[in-house]
Amino acid sequence: MTQATIATTAGDIVVEIADADAPKAATNWLKLAKEGFYDGVIFHRVIPDFMIQGGGMTADLSEKPTREPIPLESRSGLSNQRGTLAMARTMAPDSASAQFFINVIDNPFLDAANSRDGNGY
Repeated sequence: MTQATIATTAGDIVVEIADADAPKAATNWLKLAKEGFYDGVIFHRVIPDFMIQGGGMTADLSEKPTREPIPLESRSGLSNQRGTLAMARTMAPDSASAQFFINVIDNPFLDAANSRDGNGY
């Protein structure tokens, strides 16, 4: 696994990127990070006892333009456990591009096998 550090005003968050289990999402996220895409973005959606979402909005809540979306990799065996990072998406399964979320509690209902739409995150 590759490690990356998300520097925030509240301190650093060190994440492990599951390159082998979600290679398209990992490559996409790491490429965006290396290009500086995530510089200056905020966590724009914070839901206590659920998750924090960021990766696409500037401080004035303007959405940053992104590249083409990536295919969903939710059936890789990974789970939305506390502390894990997952790609955010719209209702369309293959719509993740840059936004991501960090689970602040175990959220197994977001896993493909348990999700309402059968796709998960």
